Amino acid sequence: MASRVETIEDSESKGSMWVLDQKLDQPMDEEAGRLRNMYREKKFSTLLLLRLAYQSLGVVYGDLGTSPLYVFYNTFPHGVKDPEDVIGALSLIIYSLTLVPLLKYVFVVLRANDNGQGGTLALYSLLCRHAKIKTIPNQHRTDEELTTYSRSTIHERSFAAKTQRWLEETASRKNAILILALVGTCMVIGDGILTPAISVLSASGGIKVNHPEMSTGVVVLVAVVILVGLFSMQHYGTDRVGWLFAPIVLLWFLLIGSIGIFNIWKYDSSVLKAIFPVYIYRYFKRGGMDGWTSLGGILLSITGTEALFADLSHFPVPAVQIAFTLLVFPCLLLAYSGQAAYLMKNLDHVQDAFYRSIPGRIYWPVFIVATAAAIVASQATISATYSIIKQAFAHGCFPRVKVVYTSKKFLGQIYVPDINWILMILCIAVTAGFKNQSQIGNAYGTAVVIVMLVTTLLMILIMILVWRCHWILVLTFTALSLVVECTYFSAVLFKLNQGGWAPLAIAAAFLLIMYVWHYGTVKRYEFEMHSKVSMAWILGLGPSLGLVRVPGIGLVYTELARGVPHIFSHFITNLPAIHSVVVFVCVKYLPVYTVPEEERFLVKRIGPKNFHMFRCVARYGYKDLHKKDDNFEKKLFDNLLMFVRLESMMEGFSDSEDEYSLCEQETRHGPVNDNGNTTPSGSDPTISSVDSIVPVRSPAHANVTVRSSGHVSSQTEGDELEFLNNCRDAGVVHILGNTVVRASRDSRFYKKIAVDYLYAFLRKMCRENSVIFNVPHESLLNVGQVFYV
Repeated sequence: MASRVETIEDSESKGSMWVLDQKLDQPMDEEAGRLRNMYREKKFSTLLLLRLAYQSLGVVYGDLGTSPLYVFYNTFPHGVKDPEDVIGALSLIIYSLTLVPLLKYVFVVLRANDNGQGGTLALYSLLCRHAKIKTIPNQHRTDEELTTYSRSTIHERSFAAKTQRWLEETASRKNAILILALVGTCMVIGDGILTPAISVLSASGGIKVNHPEMSTGVVVLVAVVILVGLFSMQHYGTDRVGWLFAPIVLLWFLLIGSIGIFNIWKYDSSVLKAIFPVYIYRYFKRGGMDGWTSLGGILLSITGTEALFADLSHFPVPAVQIAFTLLVFPCLLLAYSGQAAYLMKNLDHVQDAFYRSIPGRIYWPVFIVATAAAIVASQATISATYSIIKQAFAHGCFPRVKVVYTSKKFLGQIYVPDINWILMILCIAVTAGFKNQSQIGNAYGTAVVIVMLVTTLLMILIMILVWRCHWILVLTFTALSLVVECTYFSAVLFKLNQGGWAPLAIAAAFLLIMYVWHYGTVKRYEFEMHSKVSMAWILGLGPSLGLVRVPGIGLVYTELARGVPHIFSHFITNLPAIHSVVVFVCVKYLPVYTVPEEERFLVKRIGPKNFHMFRCVARYGYKDLHKKDDNFEKKLFDNLLMFVRLESMMEGFSDSEDEYSLCEQETRHGPVNDNGNTTPSGSDPTISSVDSIVPVRSPAHANVTVRSSGHVSSQTEGDELEFLNNCRDAGVVHILGNTVVRASRDSRFYKKIAVDYLYAFLRKMCRENSVIFNVPHESLLNVGQVFYV
C-alpha cells in the first residue's frame, strides 16, 4: 500500500489542499474508474440473487403484502350492490398493480437509484450532482472526483443542458425542487405513521370475526397495545429480529396465494374475466360518482410501492425485481381474485372479506401470521422513516437529533428515539381517533398518491438530466404516470373530509419544520460566507492586540471550506491569543450516499510553515455514520501528520511562493477591512502581515522565529512532526460557534415568527454540534455571536 496526494486549487488563497488517499499504486484515473465500476456494475451469481430476493421479502414487501387485509372494505365501505361491481373493482386492482408497482417502479424507477439508495431525497441528491440546484453552495470541484460521485458530462446544445441551465438560473427554481422533494419526504413520514395504524388495526379486526359480540373499542385497544409494544422495542433494532422477517412474509404470501386459489376454485372462477379492461368501463358507467370515489380504496392495493423504492438500500435491484415478479405479484393477484370470488357469493361480508374467506381449519394460524406480517410491514416503514430523517438532516433540512446505531453488522440500521416517540403518539392518536379502517384508509391513500406524484415529477428530471432519454420516452412515461396518478388523486380529494386531511396536516407540520430549519441553515451559511475575513488581516492584528501563541492545538469548527470564519476573528478580538497549532475544521455533507473512508479528509496548509495553521475538510454522504467516527479527533490528527509527511516528500512543489503565499490575493486586491471588504493599499501587506507574528513557543520551549523578509527558518519534517505531537500532548481545544439568528426589525411578521420563535425553538431543542462531533465537554469552547436576517 502506498499513499497518494492530489493537489486541489483553492480559489481564495491560491493555496493547495491535499487529498490523503491511501490506495494501491495505480494512476488516479485508472483507480477511480475501477472503483466507480465496482460501485456501478456489481455482478451477482444466480444463487446469490435468489437468496437476496428471499431476504428482501421481509424488508421491502411487508407493506405491499398486507394490503389485502383492507382493500375491498375501503373500496365498498357501504356494501356491494351488484356482483359485477366486484369484478370491476378486481379489474382495477389488477391493472393498478400492473401499471404502478410492476411497470413504473420495478422496471423504471428502481433504475434511478443513487448507488443503491432509493427514495425522494436520493433522487434529489442525484439531481444535485447533475445540476447546481443545491441551495447550500458548499461544494468544491474536487468533490466531483469522489469515486461515489457518479456524474456524466452534458453536451452544451442538448436538451439536457438547456434544462440544466433553466433550473440553475434562479433561486426560486432551486427552492421549488427542494420543496418538492421535501413534500415527498414528509408524505413518506406520514406513511410511517399510517401504515402501522391501518395494518395493525386491520389484523386485530380478525378477532371480531369469530367473536361478533366484541365491541370495536376492544379491537382498538388491542391494536394500541400492539403498537405500544412495537414502538417500545425499536431501540433493540431490526437486526435482532430481522431473521424472522423474511420467513414470516414468505409464509404470508404463500398463504394468501393458496387461499386465493382455493376460493377461486370453491366459489366463482368467473372472476378471472376481470383481466379484460372492459369491466373497468362498465364499473364507472354503472357506479357514476360513487364508482369514481371508490378509487381511493382501490389505491390501497398499491400502498407500499413507494416503500419498495425507499427500502432499496440493502438489496440490489435485480433481487427486488425477481422477488416481485416471481412471488409478490402473482400471490397478490391470486389473493385479490380469491376474495372477489368469495364476495360474489357473499356480498354482505365485504367488511371482513379477508378473514371470512379463510377456510375455518386454518383461521387462527392465518390470523397469527397476518398479525406478524402487519408488525413486519409496520417495522419496515418505521425504519424507513428513521433513514429519511437522517437523510434530511444530512441535506440541512432537519434539526440535529440523536441517532442510535442498533447493529454493528448492518450500518444502515438506525434508531432515532425522539422521532420514535413522536411517531408512536401520532400513530396511537390516528388509531384511537378514527377507530375504523375506512377513515385511516382515506388518509393512507392521500399520502401514497402524493408521494407517487412527487416521484413522477422528479423522475422526469432524472430521465432528462441523468439518463438523457429521447423526448418521446420522457413524454410517454410522463403521460402514463400522470394519467393514472392524477386519476387517483382526484378521487382522494373527495375524501379529504373523511380522513384524507390527516396526512396533509402531518406533512404540513413536518414540512414547516424542515423548511424553517433549512432556511435558518442557509442564512447561517450565507452569514459565514459574507463575513469571512482575510488571514492577512487577522495576523496583522498581532502587534496592536498583543496576540500570543499558547501551547496546544485549537480546532476551529466552521461551515466554510474556504476562507477564515468570522467566529475566529471574533474570538481573537475578544481574547487576543491563539494556539500554537490552529486547524480550521469544516464538516460538510455532499449529495452522495457515502464518502469512502480514504477520501474523507482534505488537508491544506494556510500560510508559511511557521504559522502552523491548517484547514481540514471532512466530507460525508447522507448515509455515512458518525458512529464510525468516535475517534474523529484522532483521525483528523493522523491525516494532519500524513499531510506533513507527504508535503515534505514534495518539498520542491509545495514550498513555492505561489502555493503558500498567504497574502497573494491581498497584494492584488488590497487587505480586508473589518467588514470583510477589500481596501486599496500601496504597501506590501505580505511583509507587514508576516512580521506581525510573534515567535511561536512550543510546549518544549522551542522557538520558531520569523525573519523580516517573510521567510521561515529551515525546519525539517521530523521537527514539525515532533512539534505537532508536543502541541497535541499539551491539549486540544474544540472551538465551536454558537450563532444566534434573529429576524431584522423591518422583517414581515411571518418571518419574525419563523426565525425568532420557531427556528429558535428548534435550535434550543436539537442536539448541540459538540454532541454530534463527540467533543469532550471539558475541552469545548463556545463562541457566541448574533446576526440578523
